[in-house]
Order: sequence, then structure tokens, then C-alpha cells
Amino acid sequence: MRIAADGTWFYCGSPIGRLPLVQLFASVLRKDGDRYVLVTPVEKVGIRVDDAPFLAVEMTVDETTPEPALAFRTNVEDVVTAGPDHPLRFERAAAEGLKPYVQVRGDLWALVKRSLYYDLIERGVAEKHEGADWFGVRSQGMFFPVCPASEIEGL
Repeated sequence: MRIAADGTWFYCGSPIGRLPLVQLFASVLRKDGDRYVLVTPVEKVGIRVDDAPFLAVEMTVDETTPEPALAFRTNVEDVVTAGPDHPLRFERAAAEGLKPYVQVRGDLWALVKRSLYYDLIERGVAEKHEGADWFGVRSQGMFFPVCPASEIEGL
């Protein structure tokens, strides 16, 4: 089995088109050291993941709380709100530039879709982080650094 970078699940080279089946597989997906496995009461089966096992396909912002909360829906219908239990991280990729991820559960992350990335960055602010000026986003009172503020000055 394989999960492509675009979030498509494959079995024996063919895409799995039924969302309920993908959701079933996703519910038993775990990270075991450096590898991903599907864990059932009977066995553990390895699965290849090209980038992240999930894809964040929708973002909503709750402005009714004292601190805005960014919630993400994944391609398998999980909904997580970025904050202490579901941090955001940003990684540099050779061709794609910065790639944002949100933690879904355990060590399983969702790649934030490129269209949502722009919405996310639009919400960015500059503030002190670990003694330096950083550009980042806030959710549930937490600051998630994207890059040093000096990298975006003058843009």
C-alpha cells in the first residue's frame, strides 16, 4: 500500500476510490519508528508514505474566542484545531518552498494544501520567538514560527 503526496491511497498500484475504505485504513494507521504501519489486532502491515499520510484540505478560523483558532479538515474527514495538542510546523522543500503541516494524532501529520498555505500565511504576524524576530501564525494563543522575520522584510 502507498499514500501519494497528493493524499491518494493506493492498493497494488490502483487508487482506492471509496472514502469509507480509506477512512478505515486511516483509523488503523500508526507510525512505528521511521516507518508507517497499518495495525490490526492480528498483524502490522507496512505502508509507503510519499510525504505526509494526510492532506489538510480545508481551514476555518474561529474568531469568537479571545485568541483566533485555526481548524483544519483532512482528506479523511478528521478535524483538528492548531494549538497545544495539534501543532503546526513549516519545513523547507527544495522545489516547493515552505511546506506547512498540522499534527493530526500521534506522529501523524497532514500536509496543508498549497491553496490553504496562502490563507495561512496571510494571517501571519511578526513577533519575538526564542530571542529573535520571527514571522509566524497564531492559533489558540500559540505562536508557530514560519521563518525569521528578516527573510520576509521588503516583500
